[in-house]
Amino acid sequence: MASEVDIVNLALANLGDNATVTSLYPPEGSAQSEHAARFYPIARDTLLEMHTWAFTTRRATLNLLNITVPQWQYVYAVPNNWIGCIAILPPDSNSDYSSIYSPVDTLGYTANNVPLVQGGQYIPQPYQVESADDGSDIILTNQENAILRYSVSVTDTTKFTAMFTMTLAWHLASMLAGPIIKGDIGAAEAERCAKMMSIYLQKAKESDSIDRQVKPGHIVSWVAGR
Repeated sequence: MASEVDIVNLALANLGDNATVTSLYPPEGSAQSEHAARFYPIARDTLLEMHTWAFTTRRATLNLLNITVPQWQYVYAVPNNWIGCIAILPPDSNSDYSSIYSPVDTLGYTANNVPLVQGGQYIPQPYQVESADDGSDIILTNQENAILRYSVSVTDTTKFTAMFTMTLAWHLASMLAGPIIKGDIGAAEAERCAKMMSIYLQKAKESDSIDRQVKPGHIVSWVAGR
């Protein structure tokens, strides 16, 4: 997979720049490496926030805090590596959808006498993220023994998908265009690269969605009403 230096050089190539950066931290001394060292973390982190990527998604049992907040039953600490919540779930949940069990399917068959499972209602629980008196982030919810699905900040480029890497290179190129090319031409290049980033971002999101196929099954009214 591409390294940080590889991504920077790909971004420069997107700008038509022939320079080849060999080091970012510390920068090797070229203007390109100086600008890239400054903008690369910003480009990476902002792209991570644009979508709930599969490679940034984690699940954890939350630690209950001895804090009382009106209108909320439970206050939890957030994991150390988190950058945002995705969902608060009950402790026995395998996905964001409950399961409805039906002993016989529509054709009258059972699966080895095991109740057939159909997708159910969307079950993530209400929550709110606030700051405690000491400035730490806390999660407020009414879910006992809550499970958190959340996003983490990933800096290891070997975890990036190929489409994410391509999107990041165009995103970084849009930031480098002004400092490297300057003037109206630089502004035009920044706009062109931003448009290319948007195209690749959509493709990256579509590719990323393949890794998640948890969806509610079709539920007929007589089953859902049980």
